[in-house]
Amino acid sequence: MKQNYFPSAEKFKLLSPIRFQKFALSIIISIVFGTSVFAQDTRLSLNEKEYFEAPGVNILAFSNWYNGLFSDSKISGIEIIHHGERTATNGDVRLHATPEQWDAIPTFTERKVDKATGRVDTYQSYPDYDFNYMIRAEAKNDGVLLSVHLENPLPEDLVGKAGFNLEFVPSAYWEKTYFMDNKSGLFPMYPSSDMERNAFGNTAPKPFAKGNKLVLGPGDPERRVTITSENLPLMLHDGRDKAQNGWYVVRSLLPAGKTGKVLEWFVAPNAIPNWTRKPVITHSQVGYHPAQNKVAVIELDDNAIPEKTATLKKITPSGKEVDVKNGSLQDWGKYTRYNYTTFDFSEVKEPGTYVIEYGKETSTPFRIAEDVYDEAWHPTNDIYFPVQMDHMLVNEAYRVWHGASHLDDALQAPVDHEHFDLYAQGPTTDTPYEPGEHIPGLNIGGWYDAGDYDIRTQTQYDVVLNLVHAYEDFNLDRDQTLVDYDSKYVDLHTPDGKPDVLQQVEHGTLALIAQHRAVGHAIPGIIVPDISQYTHLGDGLTMTDNLIYDESMDSLESNGYKSGKFDDRWAFTSKSTALNYGSIAALAAASRILSGYNDTLSIESLDTAEKVWKEEHSKEPDLFHHGNTTGGNLEDEEIKAAVELLLATKDQEYADRLKELWPVIDSNFASHAGLAIKALPFMDSTFKEKLRARTEAYKTELDSFSAENPFGVPIGRGGWAGNGQIISFALNNYLLHTAFPELIDKEYVFKGLNYIYGTHPDSSISFVSGVGTKSKKVAYGMNRADFSFIAGGIVPGVLILKPDFPENREDWPFLWGENEYVINVGARYIYLVNAVKSLLDE
Repeated sequence: MKQNYFPSAEKFKLLSPIRFQKFALSIIISIVFGTSVFAQDTRLSLNEKEYFEAPGVNILAFSNWYNGLFSDSKISGIEIIHHGERTATNGDVRLHATPEQWDAIPTFTERKVDKATGRVDTYQSYPDYDFNYMIRAEAKNDGVLLSVHLENPLPEDLVGKAGFNLEFVPSAYWEKTYFMDNKSGLFPMYPSSDMERNAFGNTAPKPFAKGNKLVLGPGDPERRVTITSENLPLMLHDGRDKAQNGWYVVRSLLPAGKTGKVLEWFVAPNAIPNWTRKPVITHSQVGYHPAQNKVAVIELDDNAIPEKTATLKKITPSGKEVDVKNGSLQDWGKYTRYNYTTFDFSEVKEPGTYVIEYGKETSTPFRIAEDVYDEAWHPTNDIYFPVQMDHMLVNEAYRVWHGASHLDDALQAPVDHEHFDLYAQGPTTDTPYEPGEHIPGLNIGGWYDAGDYDIRTQTQYDVVLNLVHAYEDFNLDRDQTLVDYDSKYVDLHTPDGKPDVLQQVEHGTLALIAQHRAVGHAIPGIIVPDISQYTHLGDGLTMTDNLIYDESMDSLESNGYKSGKFDDRWAFTSKSTALNYGSIAALAAASRILSGYNDTLSIESLDTAEKVWKEEHSKEPDLFHHGNTTGGNLEDEEIKAAVELLLATKDQEYADRLKELWPVIDSNFASHAGLAIKALPFMDSTFKEKLRARTEAYKTELDSFSAENPFGVPIGRGGWAGNGQIISFALNNYLLHTAFPELIDKEYVFKGLNYIYGTHPDSSISFVSGVGTKSKKVAYGMNRADFSFIAGGIVPGVLILKPDFPENREDWPFLWGENEYVINVGARYIYLVNAVKSLLDE
């Protein structure tokens, strides 16, 4: 039987004009040249987005640059997107065979694109070595020629050190083989290379293969890449021997004494003719309440021919699937590199378990039920927050997550010092303590900030604020965790008669108030001084002996209270008025719900907040600023303090200051709308009228997101993915809806949570570990080296690499911009889930 290669008339109608032209052109070519429509050309060419493209293959040439905050974030140089997955990155000249995150990176100078010749030239340098070079990428048949060009010979200091590297993500090549000059090998699952101390005094892995022609994954058409170097040998290294986040590195050393084209590789990723990425049916992995809109968004390859319909099926207890709705699809259009269509099944309200069928693809099961959100916040409350608690031993049944760490906090940071993780100390300590002197009283409360072990004050107070609001607005009295401060002991799944949210607010408040007790003001934070500690993975207790450092002692000497081991964290203490405002906002908020629970701490917190407010308004502000550790914009933080103090005291002084700050609220309404709503009962009619008018204008801004992307939320394009921003967006929309339900629809709240639960680009995974049918199981937490997760943690989400590639890897936890848990997002998430539940319970 002869196969019909032409699409049905119905499918033909669904093609966009551009896609219609592409398909029609392929048919004309097949008729003229007598070839199959599917005999597609696999040659690479430079497209209009300035990267090289063939079916299933993209090669980017410095479309992205190294992360300005954290050096090497594995999103730069020559990169390969291979049949839908980014498998290679960091194709560049580097000074180590297996560079670590903080190793030297080059300085970008210029990128030139010649579309006529299909060539991209990128000019870079290492200024410390007076070393300049150019990398050229040019299409040739089914691959790209990569070459390094020098005007001057390689500096003597870099001979044997500088080489061209291309890094391949290990998870894409596990359980696969390679050939190096026809000699076969197996990619190691776990790093086990021979190590050597090289001529530069560094310990480095020896290459586990050498030759002039490397074939990666020869048996896998989706991952096969051939690299040929005629003149310089290729070396294959395992970067994980140096760091758990290392990749497989292909490298050739640059030759000494040569100029012009000094290195040339031919890189040919295999392209499967007519390859198209499978459709992705994105939906909420948690499910839907019967009363809410239910819209699945289906993500399609640019070359895919769309189906006309999708089918909702209900799963019976016997396992039978019953068709419930066969519905037409609504073509949304193109966002980034994919096309999207939507399937609306909002009219289906009957409780049960369902799947969506689109063509040959079937979604994961999800529920429709009135209780879908009842327990969705419990893992964050029960597991994630207790696990992150610093200065406490955290136990869960038969396991200990970590011991009571950092009981030796903290030494005064040195002056005029810039830390590698966005902290800095100014020209003075702004405290009574000398650099290196122990500051007593800081070893209490607080949470590990993210996948590392610092206490970043700005994050701490954001957590307290959101947990306070969640407790006040939704009466969260869940009790599943024992917290015993006398024993510095936390036990999960052990009720102790106290609401968990109250205990977490107390824990954060203790860390904040400790700073004011110790030095009289909020401090940027507390963090380890050395990178070797910072990169630590596992139990935080093993970072420190918990004894106060005494420089007069030998490194192995101890008296049981002090020791000569320099493992104490540093306290960065430069004074910042913005940071002070953010801190006292949280203290004022905490004072409200701690009253009757911990009266002493409640009174001290409010007294401190009022005192600091008066002090800050009696003098010029302290404007010290560095990185993201010294507070946000000064007036933004002052708004937080004014609102929380107003709610705590009902004092007209704070309402008057809020009225003066209206221009700030107006100019950054998306951030301040929720706070303005909180203050509304205490404001005059003029303020209320301004707020309503601004909300009407904001409604138009909300509508613009539905025109920008098919998910209807603000998807960021920075180096850190935008789940935190999207949760805040939905949270503020909830508060606006409570005040102006006729202006702000509930859907602007639901869309944010649906996005987090799976209705987003790239995949349909829930970004909350352990929540939903399919959720993040490989994330950047303290246990990332085990390729594991912490239940209830929320990852940053989909990172959109320039120019058009959305990515969130589930097989590689070490990409922090996509996969790192951050505690303040967890607090906002707890609020948002309960906000959605509240709306639906109405």
